[in-house]
Amino acid sequence: MRFFRRSLVGLFLISLTVGLLALAGNAIYSGLQSRWAEESRPGDMRERVFTAEVGVMAPQTITPVLTAFGEVRSRRTLELRAPAEGLVIELADGFEDGGAVEAGQVLLRIDPAEAQSTRDTAAADLREAEAELRDATRALDLAREDVAAAQAQADLRLRALTRQQNLAQRGVGSASAVETAELAAATATQAVLSRRQALALAEARVDQAATAIDRRRITLAQADRGLAETELTAGFSGVLAEVNVVAGRLVNRNEQIARLIDPDALEVAFRVSTTQYSRLLDDDGRLPRLDVTVVLDVFGLDITAPAVLTRESGAVEEGQSGRLLFAQLQEVRGFRAGDFVTVQLEEAPLSGVVLLPSTAVDGDGRILVLGEENRLEEAEVTVLRRQGDDVIVRAPDLHGREVVQARTPVLGAGIRINPLRPADAEEQAGATPETLALDPERRARLIAFVEGNSFIPADVKERMLLQLNQDEVPARMVARIEARMGS
Repeated sequence: MRFFRRSLVGLFLISLTVGLLALAGNAIYSGLQSRWAEESRPGDMRERVFTAEVGVMAPQTITPVLTAFGEVRSRRTLELRAPAEGLVIELADGFEDGGAVEAGQVLLRIDPAEAQSTRDTAAADLREAEAELRDATRALDLAREDVAAAQAQADLRLRALTRQQNLAQRGVGSASAVETAELAAATATQAVLSRRQALALAEARVDQAATAIDRRRITLAQADRGLAETELTAGFSGVLAEVNVVAGRLVNRNEQIARLIDPDALEVAFRVSTTQYSRLLDDDGRLPRLDVTVVLDVFGLDITAPAVLTRESGAVEEGQSGRLLFAQLQEVRGFRAGDFVTVQLEEAPLSGVVLLPSTAVDGDGRILVLGEENRLEEAEVTVLRRQGDDVIVRAPDLHGREVVQARTPVLGAGIRINPLRPADAEEQAGATPETLALDPERRARLIAFVEGNSFIPADVKERMLLQLNQDEVPARMVARIEARMGS
């Protein structure tokens, strides 16, 4: 009985506990539903406003500058090759990379012993041929005298035959005497023919001797050229490069030993696209002689030189595109063949256009302009040129409107912005080159690096050292030098 009573009490307690847990779960679930319902209600939210820099679309006349990269070349470059084979016995002073030579200067001498021997042999052969000609001439004179003597003897024999025939007709002479005279006349005539044949042989000998002299003279001239080719002279004034010969070395004929470069006849070869090339042509479809500015960047110190556009390549090389143009440098100070330079070429002016930062225009030629309540509107423009970090566009319907200078992913049509309009003074101050003051240790380190760099031209090095010794040094130049130093 007691066991049954305790079981009922336990069952009652369990039922009560389950009921309380169910009541608590229901209360929690009702609370969560109320919380979720409150979160799903749209609350009052503030519109986010971004700050963006804007500028005015002011039309103007702009001269586009075509920028390309090219290589400085020499219009006169000569490969110096060994004119003969043999041992190099002498080199000119300064026959080394970068050595300056003058036109007509003897640069190299090859051992002339063999060439001199060949020349002496040819001269001896010529003297022998001349002696043979003199001997043949004397023999010709003797042959002519021999023919004359034989002819005189033949005439005597003929007159004797005529006399014997006359005597025989008068009955004084005999037939045997006439026959003897006829035989003597025939023999004399035969002797004349023999002497004439000897004369012809003598004349042929003279002709052969004259021909032999001509051949010996040709051989002697070749030997003289061979002897002269043991010396290599400079065809024009210039500097040497790629020198690979020293005194005492054996060289082969036509072996390249150096290159001679004219440092005063430099030009720039640069490649432009076909579209850029078409914009440079005049009304007749020809390439005009336009002014070109060539810029060489040396540790932040630009070396500029004027040039003139002279010609274009005759054909497009395999695997290349566009056009290869050539501009002749008017001033070559500080430039060397092989320099990688920047070429700036002015095109025809464009009127009624606007210059914008390249960040203001997207890939489809759309910009963001400022509308009512400082909300952005999207508009299309015609992109005419891209030069550096700017673009030249044409948009006559947007003149006077304000345009966002830099588009970001958060900006778009309908977005409200806080326009930031920079003052003219701030823009001018921002365009001023920055300078900085150097401490003595840093200044000395930069000066030592510049002085020890052999690739900087002497005049440029002098200008750089002059600026480094000033109280205020351009920050751009300092950054370039330290970047090359690896600091």
